[in-house]
Parts: sequence; C-alpha cells; structure tokens
Amino acid sequence: MNQRIILAHRPTGTPTLSNFAFETEAMPVPADGEMLLETCYVSVDPYMRGRMSDAKSYVPPFELGQAITGGVVAKVTASNHAAFTEGDYVMGSLAWQLFQVSTGEGLTKVDGEAAPLSAYLGLLGMTGLTAYCGLSEIGKPQAGETLVVSGAAGAVGSVVGQIGKILGCRVVGIAGSDEKIETLQTEYGFDAGINYKTTDDMAAAVAASCPDGVDVYFDNVAGSVSDGVYRNMNRLGRIINCGAIAHYNETSVPMGPRVEMMLIKNSLLMQGFIVSNYAEHFPAAVQQLAQWLQQGKLQFSETVVEGFENIPQAFLDLFQGANHGKMVVKV
Repeated sequence: MNQRIILAHRPTGTPTLSNFAFETEAMPVPADGEMLLETCYVSVDPYMRGRMSDAKSYVPPFELGQAITGGVVAKVTASNHAAFTEGDYVMGSLAWQLFQVSTGEGLTKVDGEAAPLSAYLGLLGMTGLTAYCGLSEIGKPQAGETLVVSGAAGAVGSVVGQIGKILGCRVVGIAGSDEKIETLQTEYGFDAGINYKTTDDMAAAVAASCPDGVDVYFDNVAGSVSDGVYRNMNRLGRIINCGAIAHYNETSVPMGPRVEMMLIKNSLLMQGFIVSNYAEHFPAAVQQLAQWLQQGKLQFSETVVEGFENIPQAFLDLFQGANHGKMVVKV
C-alpha cells in the first residue's frame, strides 16, 4: 500500500498538524511512457504556507483533499519510459507520497555522486537559485559594499551571505538566536550578526553593525526587522524582497512605517521576485554554484528530519526557526 499527505483543512493563522491528514491507497502502477518513483527527500519551504490558503497568488493554492506538492528527490524503481531507467534519481515538483507515477514532465535527472541528493533541494536547487538570481539580478552587489541579510541562518539567507562574501562585500546577518549568529560568523564567514529576538532597537543595531550604511538588503522576513534596516539604507541602495515570513500567518493586514519617503529620499530600488522570473539564468547559475561548492567557497548546511510521517511537523518547525540552513525530510 502507498501513503500520501493531503491538505485536510485550510489554516487560519498559524498552521497546525490538524491541517494535514495521512491517507492510504493502492500502490500506483506505471503505464507505457511512465515510471514509478519512490520518494527519497522532501523539501519543506515557507512559501508553502501561502498555497495552503485559497487566495490569489503567483502559484495556485493546494486543493483540499489532494496531496500537497513541493520539491522532491525520488528514485526510479520501475520504468516504462525510454528516457529513464531503474535506479535513476530525479528532482522536481512532486506529491507528498511514498510512491507515485510520472511521465517525466518537469523532472530533472540528478547525480548523487556529484553532490549529496539532498543538495538538489537546497544549494543546487531552488534554494541556491533563489539566492543567486535574486542577489545578482536585483541586488547587483559590488566589492566593498555592505550587504544585510534577514533570515540569514535559513536556507536562502545562508547562501546569499556566502555569495556576498565571495563577491567582496561586508555581510551582516540577522537571525533568531546567538547560536545561529555564531554559526553565521564561524561557518559562513559573515562579518557580523544581529539576534533580532534580543534586540530592542533594530535600527540602532543595524547602524552599529553597518558603520558605512547598507547598500544591499536581501529580505526574507519583512516586519519590524526590515523597518530597522530601511532606516540605514544608503543612497542608491537596493532592497530585494524574497520572503515575508513575519507576515505569512497574519489574519489581518499588518501596518508599519511607510517606506515611500525613504525610497524617494535615497533613490532606493525595492523589488520583489519569485525565482521562476529568472529561469533563463538557471543553467549558468547552477554551474556557478556547483563550481563554488567544489572549490570549497560555499558551505552546504541543512537540517534533516527523518521519516515520511514527520513531514508536516518539519514544515511547522520552519515558523519556529528550528532549521539551520535548508530543512529537508529524509524518507
């Protein structure tokens, strides 16, 4: 028998385990032109919270009563497909199921000898592409500039900071514990860090850590953390809006400082993005990330939770900051 995880109820505010349900079904059988996939690693990501709500967004919402989908690395266990053979590993957007059939559409073969399989959900997957494309295409950092990263100990943020250092920037990370700040500095090479949970005045803390101001801000968080960074932006600074996890579980429209005068006064660029905007850059980006990884310039960090049954809890733990780097579930 096969197992899958469905969206049982749409959450109001912060999701709970009750929003998910496990279902048992017959084992799928591949038809001609299809293959049977066994799930190996599952990616859990903050953006999935938006898809749990029935609201217009850049991707359709998850359907009630249907399996949740996301980044998955799977093994081909049987194949009636000319392009895939038993034993191949593939990566793509797949269902939260132990087994599933696929025509191969949207899937990419991955090499477990070249890098750990889980890396294709992180540094060599959407995580690394999000960091690389957002920073290079919008932030355009220059050597000697100051880069600030919120959510810096998370999957995307930790890669952004390392790329910033490779490019010659002073990099300051904002995270939620002293342990994470130490990791940013000792393992990822950040120049300084700010624990937002123990900081009463974020604007003053950013000013102290960025004596020359902030040229590029890669924002994964939004909220009061970002309000403090905005006040330290230099003229012609660039603000990259990648995520807003501080607001994902809000039940009303959050209010904060109005940014228009800061944008005008300092001629700031503020741009949001989703990684698919830069799909044409993916091949070159993966090549560069892989090269930096092989050269030892990038450190790959992940939090691995074991067990298919623990996927929903691993997702919920993202909103408590329980992850160091990319959060994946090993099935």
